[in-house]
Amino acid sequence: MTASLQNTGTFMLGQELELLMAERARLLRVAGAAAQFVAVMESTRLPEDVATEAEILAESVNALSEDTLRDALVSISTAAATPSAS
Repeated sequence: MTASLQNTGTFMLGQELELLMAERARLLRVAGAAAQFVAVMESTRLPEDVATEAEILAESVNALSEDTLRDALVSISTAAATPSAS
């Protein structure tokens, strides 16, 4: 492989890694918000037509690893402390 192709490949891999890390950050915010919602929701007070989705959400949050859940909760506490640009 020539140096030029190797540099292009390295650049493209770096770009892909940046995209994946940005997507991870967005998904962590979603997971953090979901975890916070599940923690405070009162399932008995939810309308019946959303009970299944609420259960799926709760099970999905509970299935997260401890490290991922911690990162997710940190991401929303950081977001709450920093005004959003969106």
